[in-house]
Amino acid sequence: MKRTPDTKWRDSPAYAPRFFLSMAIALVAFAVVTYLSTGSIATTAIQTLVCAVLIQVGYFLATLYLVWRTAKERRAEAEQGMRGKQEVDKATPKVPVSMNEPGHSKP
Repeated sequence: MKRTPDTKWRDSPAYAPRFFLSMAIALVAFAVVTYLSTGSIATTAIQTLVCAVLIQVGYFLATLYLVWRTAKERRAEAEQGMRGKQEVDKATPKVPVSMNEPGHSKP
């Protein structure tokens, strides 16, 4: 049975294959414009390398932000679940009641 792909991560701005393709296109465009404006292959290579590093730093920061946001949402859901559990604990009787003992309904 073929498993259907999960599209949740594909909608993310940090989806790796889309990011790497976009980065490659941006670097090629940057290199062409830099070469046309400077006329130097060495300057073009250095500036394109610096541009690639800056793009990678931005990708890393975006990934950190997405992980932080997801952790924050999970923490909020867990705290909300704990509050609900505390409310249920308050509603439970404090006197132990055993339904398995004879005469359990006697006062």
